[in-house]
Amino acid sequence: MDQSQMIYKSNALVEAAYRLSVQEQRIILACIAQVRRDEPVTDEVMYSVSAETIASMAGVPIESSYSQLKEAALRLKRREVRLTHEPNGNGKKRRTIITGWVQTIVYCDGEGRVELRFSKDMLPYLTELTRQFTKYALADVVKMSSPHAIRLYELLVQWDLEGKREIEIDRLRIWLQLEARYPLMADFRRWVIEPSVEQINQYSPLQVSWSQRKTGRKISHLLFEFFPKQSIKKSKRIKVNPITETELSQLALPGETKDQALQRLGKAH
Repeated sequence: MDQSQMIYKSNALVEAAYRLSVQEQRIILACIAQVRRDEPVTDEVMYSVSAETIASMAGVPIESSYSQLKEAALRLKRREVRLTHEPNGNGKKRRTIITGWVQTIVYCDGEGRVELRFSKDMLPYLTELTRQFTKYALADVVKMSSPHAIRLYELLVQWDLEGKREIEIDRLRIWLQLEARYPLMADFRRWVIEPSVEQINQYSPLQVSWSQRKTGRKISHLLFEFFPKQSIKKSKRIKVNPITETELSQLALPGETKDQALQRLGKAH
């Protein structure tokens, strides 16, 4: 499977409440990448992904991938997704749709391969996309070993034009279905946020930093700032011409030493 294949998800699905293991995520994303957008797609279409393909993409041993694929496939049939539609006008109420990812799972014994058919209710969030969608390459996330890292990456890419996103912690817990886990912020930070940011920085095209914001005494929001790693490489290639003594004398402030002026100007001599 070509890792340059793209993942398209509606923003409602990106911000849906669900939990999938890493292997379940890989199966779902590998199949989403196969969804055609140039022709009508029905819930009769079967998508196929093999343990060998996933092992190759993720850089994991093929032996463990076989057993994990079968176990993940069996669990996927029972996984639920909660999609919330906010009101778009007066008099309309919020709607929550609870559905499954797939309606049929087939594990091909002896082949180490899974075939699946997406549920009818899920297809509109993968095919009928307008401006309200998020797109990224399968290769951006396939090597991540944290399911939370994959989810967080999608939430950041959703705001890629802004280069930053503030997320309410309670809302993030709902999206990740971690409402009852890691009640202490220190644990949530240690086991969810920090590993996710580390993996995004290691495997994805983004470089991410983050900080916390309080409402009163309680940490209520996380602020993520991010930019493409390519911009780092470009900045490193820019050569800064050393400043001359004449230029330095003209730019120095009254009473400022040479070293102080150089430090302020951010140039090395």
